[in-house]
Amino acid sequence: MWPYKTPGVPDDLFNQSDLVPGPTKEEIRVLTISKARLSQGFVVADVGCGTGGLTVEAGLQVAPEGKVYAVDGDEEAVKLTTGNIKKFGLQATVQVTQGKAPAALENLPELDAIIVGGSRALRETIQAAHRKLKPNGRIVVNAILLETAYTALDELKKSAFKDVDVVQVLVAKGKPVSSGTMMLARNPIIVISATKE
Repeated sequence: MWPYKTPGVPDDLFNQSDLVPGPTKEEIRVLTISKARLSQGFVVADVGCGTGGLTVEAGLQVAPEGKVYAVDGDEEAVKLTTGNIKKFGLQATVQVTQGKAPAALENLPELDAIIVGGSRALRETIQAAHRKLKPNGRIVVNAILLETAYTALDELKKSAFKDVDVVQVLVAKGKPVSSGTMMLARNPIIVISATKE
């Protein structure tokens, strides 16, 4: 389905639904995976996996020896992610669970990276991530709202993460129209990443 090692699976290759937002847009997935600094054999959690776009991208990076734990509280999101995992042949690499963070993280093994795309309990999720991450493990938080970004930054500092990095991404995608190509802006996203001491 995606024969390349580089991230950036086109959005339209994913199963999607009007009931679940996503997938995370291609360019944001590329940056998120890059900031997570994944390697083959890593163990990763995708919290708030939605349609599973980031789950698939992470799975492609860590397979075949690695593992991705995808978690979402929404039943429809779990179904979509499961379908996308099958579509990309990652059943041996990815485990999808319906549950809410931070509680859903408690039974996971030590992790090399955690990607947080959605969590109503963001502070508690970051605290749980700090407990679950190996030394020098990475966390990446994608935020649409300024308030989410502020909460993430504040908690990362309180939880003694290091190398905190903040990037705001503004993407415009070309769309063919009768007279040429029109650039359509997408919502800006704030990508926050950090390393556990």
